[in-house]
Amino acid sequence: MSWQSGVPGVPGLAGGNNLPAGPSGDQSRAPGSDGTEPGRTTVTVASFPDYPSAQYTVDFLSDNQFPVERAAIVGTDLTLVETVLGRMTTGRAALAGAATGAWFGLFIGLLFGIFTVGNWWAVILVGLVIGAIWGAIFGAIAHAMTGGRRDFTSASSLRANQYAVTVDATLADQARQLINRMNWPGQPADAAG
Repeated sequence: MSWQSGVPGVPGLAGGNNLPAGPSGDQSRAPGSDGTEPGRTTVTVASFPDYPSAQYTVDFLSDNQFPVERAAIVGTDLTLVETVLGRMTTGRAALAGAATGAWFGLFIGLLFGIFTVGNWWAVILVGLVIGAIWGAIFGAIAHAMTGGRRDFTSASSLRANQYAVTVDATLADQARQLINRMNWPGQPADAAG
């Protein structure tokens, strides 16, 4: 789905009733959970299929002295995406546990090293080694206890299908006028006006 625009030549500028309803079902009011104060009426002034376009718009408003503390970028139609990074084996789980344990051991070694009179480097090194050993043991045991039900590593992220730029209703006309003057990346300067 591409961006929708009510004004020719200006991607995403709200015009008419062509924007989707937000999470509350109302196009002219953003939910209070988006960081706005309860009872503060907001209006969608632009809508984009990607976050960088919405960010570029808010940055443009900021560059033109618009009070951006009265603006928000609201992602709608959220999707959880889990990207599989690779296979997890007991050896890899032990290595990951060793790395985590080494950091914890280093921290404990530093704490004890502060109060040590004499060879404080040895205290730090012993803490690091003991932490790595215990981390490897616990990492391997934790992976083995899954019984092969999760033999992969992954990273999760939230993605929105649409990003709306909302502003206070009292500032909506000012925001629309500024957005109407924007030069979009890759667009000729005279096409925006």
